[in-house]
Amino acid sequence: MKQIPLIVLSLWASACAWGPGMHMDEDSFRERYAGKADAGDDAFEIVPIDASLLGRQLESRRQARPGPLTDPLSQVAVDYDYRVSAHDVLSVIVWDHPELTIPAGEFRSAEATGHPVAADGTMFYPHVGVIPVAGKTLREIRELLTQKLAGVIERPQLDVRVVGFRGQKIQVTGEVVAPGSLPITDVPLRVQDAISQARGFGPEADLRTVTLSRAGTTFNLDLQALYEQGDVSQNWLLTDGDIINVADRNRNKVFVMGEVRKPSSRLMVKGRMTLAEAIGDSEGFDPLTSNPGRVYVIRGNFNRPSIYKLDASSPDALLLAAQFQLQPHDVVFVSAHDLTRWNRIIQQIQPTVQLLWQAVDIGDRTIIIDNP
Repeated sequence: MKQIPLIVLSLWASACAWGPGMHMDEDSFRERYAGKADAGDDAFEIVPIDASLLGRQLESRRQARPGPLTDPLSQVAVDYDYRVSAHDVLSVIVWDHPELTIPAGEFRSAEATGHPVAADGTMFYPHVGVIPVAGKTLREIRELLTQKLAGVIERPQLDVRVVGFRGQKIQVTGEVVAPGSLPITDVPLRVQDAISQARGFGPEADLRTVTLSRAGTTFNLDLQALYEQGDVSQNWLLTDGDIINVADRNRNKVFVMGEVRKPSSRLMVKGRMTLAEAIGDSEGFDPLTSNPGRVYVIRGNFNRPSIYKLDASSPDALLLAAQFQLQPHDVVFVSAHDLTRWNRIIQQIQPTVQLLWQAVDIGDRTIIIDNP
């Protein structure tokens, strides 16, 4: 029994190898990824975060910046002229002939007393009959009515207006304050106009991920580039049947783990977050347990991750952290100090050791009693 504490003490010397909790260093990564190399290349590389790395990443972001988009309706926007659709309501005013003009009246709207366009695209008008109007501009409809009325009225003068835009609509969904359908009117409607009419973005909106679905095809628009860089090519003209969806930013998370005061997942603001911000939002390094010399950023998939290491044992290294840009789903890990891992092992072993000492003490007393 007296040899048991000696055996436990001999095991303490190698205890850090099987200490509790997560720990990370270069040797553990090499063991984990042994045999996963492709074509003789290492399956991973630990890159130190320094000024040269920041310079390369800045240049890479500049080169990866997408070019201007091409709005397929750009020419339509130049010569925009609203074309009447089925279910619209038209108002026709014939000057000097009030019998042909239905007045709105004091308590009736022009939309209620106008001429609705039927589902087949036709409209009825007195002395003219049923005429096709869907797909025509207001000028074309005015010329058609003038020609038809010329046989009834001498030199007719008339005006045609749309008093109810009911036929063409677009949908705004996702992270906006008031999602719903919006009519296409005689004023060109662009993406930003539609979002404004939906009362703007919601608090969880991801401005970089706005999708436009049109005729079975989905286009990705970056409205943050529109607001911050003036990239008007992101502000497309909308047409009937378009669906705008504003994604939420919950997918733009980074995960801060290890020896920080508040491990958590952090939402990126406008798709941006630096390493210093991630650590600061987690209330900084734990001063009692952390090893600031081993701060890792793990990026990519499991088979071939990209791993970046920051030695923040000196406070001026945080200047590098303040310029290191994180990406969605990055994992920031702050390693524990070797002494911390040792103390945690001691805390877990201590109850067992005390129990063994008590057993040894009871055994000694039993021997003394049995052999007076």
